[in-house]
Amino acid sequence: MYGMNGTPTALITGANRGIGLETARQLGKQGMTVLVGARDETRLDDVRRVFEINVFAAVAVTNAMLPLLRRASPAARIVMVSSEIGGLSNHGHPQWKYAWFNAIAYPASKAALNVVTVQYAKELAGTGIKVNAADPGYTATDLNGSRGTQTVEEGARASVKLALLDDAGPTGGFFDARGQVPW
Repeated sequence: MYGMNGTPTALITGANRGIGLETARQLGKQGMTVLVGARDETRLDDVRRVFEINVFAAVAVTNAMLPLLRRASPAARIVMVSSEIGGLSNHGHPQWKYAWFNAIAYPASKAALNVVTVQYAKELAGTGIKVNAADPGYTATDLNGSRGTQTVEEGARASVKLALLDDAGPTGGFFDARGQVPW
């Protein structure tokens, strides 16, 4: 999306801390105008609330912004922040590095977000608007008690790369900082 001054503009929800904040910082350094949103930090970690944050909020914001994106920026980039834990390809393998992680809400919400990503990419095919999912990796944030193995700077790399894709870039995929990864 382009702002009134012709500068590329990014809207980042959940940018009050962690990876979202770092993504906003890095895109700002690239010369983009960055609009940030934040959620209520007092929410409980039950399935309904996790889905509200990770899926329903992403759909609501995307639906609200699509008319503007279609008018203002035929080359918009929509980046959904997902997680390898939301992929289905590894959950049944006991040797997988996250096999120890046993929860319903977070992995299921990220799997749902992955499907949402693919559906938006299909809906917007041929418009120039690209929709992809980013896997920041296990990043030290408040969400995991700062136990992640990488910094927020490292965690923001995949989102920043996808936000800056050129017209030949992919859509409807799942990427980490190194490139495309299996769902």
